[in-house]
Amino acid sequence: MLLRPASPADLSQIVALERLPESQRYVGQWTEDHHARAMAGPNARYYVHEGDTGHITAFVIFLGFEEGPSSIEFKRFVVAQPGRGLGRRLLAEILRLAFDEFRAHRFFLDVVEDNVRARNLYRSFGFSEEGILREATQRDGVWLSLVLMSILDREYRERRAANPDAPDVKD
Repeated sequence: MLLRPASPADLSQIVALERLPESQRYVGQWTEDHHARAMAGPNARYYVHEGDTGHITAFVIFLGFEEGPSSIEFKRFVVAQPGRGLGRRLLAEILRLAFDEFRAHRFFLDVVEDNVRARNLYRSFGFSEEGILREATQRDGVWLSLVLMSILDREYRERRAANPDAPDVKD
């Protein structure tokens, strides 16, 4: 299993991953208390990936469960060491969870416009860019735009049907 449900005992490692320099460039920064409240509430699902040493090397947050799973937000995805293929392997599992387990109709995210690596990864899995949220967040006092991206359940299923044995499906 690539991902397991997170528990409150995982929160310190989740926050530590969020504080890594690469994460701080692209990911919002929540306090451990904020994460604890979100994790305990009905709207969020947290999952983690543990490396061989037992330390958490990635985490993901899904939001949008209070009103049913028709539209699930892919709120946060942090990988400790980007560029080594773990994110690609985990994204295949994340999509499986969203569509096969949670039964989402729409799975969406926003990504900082200059996060080219992430945008390319999401596109390679069939996400479509829907638009720009202009100057929607700040980094170091500078306003940044976010790209809204999504994939629908039928698009996910069509891609899986076209290549059912692939751990990830590329364009």
